[in-house]
Amino acid sequence: MSRRPTRSSVEPEARRVAIYTRKSTTMGLEQEFNSLDSQRESCLAYIQRQPGWKLVDERYDDGGFTGANIDRPAFTRLMANVEAGKVDVIVVYKVDRLSRSLLDFVKVMERLGAAGASFVSVTQNFSTADAMGRLTMNMLMSFAEFEREMISERTRDKIAGARRKGKWTGGPVPYGYSVKDKKLLVNELEARVVREAFDLFLMHRQQAKVAHLLNERMLLPRGSKVTKKLAWSKEGIGRILKSPIYAGFMMYGDELHPGEHPPLIEESTYRAAQAILAGTSRVVRWTGTNPDYVLRSLVRCALCGDMMCPGSTTKPSTGKTHRYYRCSRREKYGKDQCAGRPLPAAALEEFVVARISNATADGSLAERVAKHLETLTAGKGEDFGKLRAELATKIAESSATASRLTEELVRLDGRARELIEQKLGVEADRLAASEQQLRDLERDAAELEIARKDHAWFVAALRDFAKVWVNMSPDNQGRFLRALIDKVVVDEHKGTCRVELIDFGAAAGTKEAA
Repeated sequence: MSRRPTRSSVEPEARRVAIYTRKSTTMGLEQEFNSLDSQRESCLAYIQRQPGWKLVDERYDDGGFTGANIDRPAFTRLMANVEAGKVDVIVVYKVDRLSRSLLDFVKVMERLGAAGASFVSVTQNFSTADAMGRLTMNMLMSFAEFEREMISERTRDKIAGARRKGKWTGGPVPYGYSVKDKKLLVNELEARVVREAFDLFLMHRQQAKVAHLLNERMLLPRGSKVTKKLAWSKEGIGRILKSPIYAGFMMYGDELHPGEHPPLIEESTYRAAQAILAGTSRVVRWTGTNPDYVLRSLVRCALCGDMMCPGSTTKPSTGKTHRYYRCSRREKYGKDQCAGRPLPAAALEEFVVARISNATADGSLAERVAKHLETLTAGKGEDFGKLRAELATKIAESSATASRLTEELVRLDGRARELIEQKLGVEADRLAASEQQLRDLERDAAELEIARKDHAWFVAALRDFAKVWVNMSPDNQGRFLRALIDKVVVDEHKGTCRVELIDFGAAAGTKEAA
């Protein structure tokens, strides 16, 4: 059994030294002599002046990696060799090459201390091998982090002030607009689609219906092609309908402020849409009113095509309540408009549940649904990872540029100082936009994880439908059926009932009415 080498086995004057270099971006690395080479030359010159120091053969270069975290391949390899007793001293050009995070830096220092190793910054003239060097290091890192936080605070304050003035502060450009000189301008082709979406929603009161009609008319989203995957969705329509920007407002937190951009719709149109959405939302999350109608919003009258709504009658003599599904057109306009009569709710619900039970018996429906749901989320997690890395790099680059500009600011005055302040403002805007995008990304990733858990529960319930169904509350039974069924079409005159599933295949079946 081999024993890990100990530092006591090394002569005191023999110091095994490793050079670590890092650059946040890959720009310029293709050059014959690049930034990493420049850092390494400075470090090598310093090492050559130290008696008894010997440079190890292995190189540790991280090109294109942010200093915001320590998840870097060369650095990981270096720390592993330090802890294995193969490296005594790490030499860097500047302390921020090692890390830009105070918390990460403290952790690295703890690992170096445990391994009996130290590090040296050649341009800042200190070493962690002595107490004064460690104190200096802590002060530098504290000031670096303080500077980063101050930049972030100033950026947030600047964004808040701009939003309250109705200014556009960056981020994804809203559909219906383009950006020029940091201002939102109307994109007439897209604006027409936005106005159409609001008009259709006020008419039909259903986001899914609006999406269907827009796709049918080939009024597709930005960059879309004639494919279902890239067409309008219910969620995409919802985002447009809920955005106050189309009524000429900018939002900051819960505050609405008049925007300097031109509106695409009247404020009254926007308010009307919000009122409908609030009512729709209550239906979707319905938990209290008549939860016993598990087929609510699913049953259609085959005679006229309208929805069959829940209703009930109570016999005065007995106090007993009878539940029905009634054609909404007949209820509203009379039997001259539709001859469909009320259907007993219990019998219809039992039939539908029996059809679903039959459809799930062999497990094939559960597998189809599982594949469908996996397709909906496939690749999104990987995409989130790539975007997260890209944004982390952008944030690191903006922070580094802001830090450099801040250092220059101290040495300048007059016109030169004003120019640097302008550049610093631009970089602060970029940093704020990237940080906001990262927050949005983390929110989307969290929502994706919730969706995956919901999908897993849904598929598990399909695989063991008979057992799971009887243990569900009526409220959850309704939710389950609405997640599975597109519509239940009842033809009372022909005595048929057709159960059609959502996007998963053909109808679950038909059966003569009893």
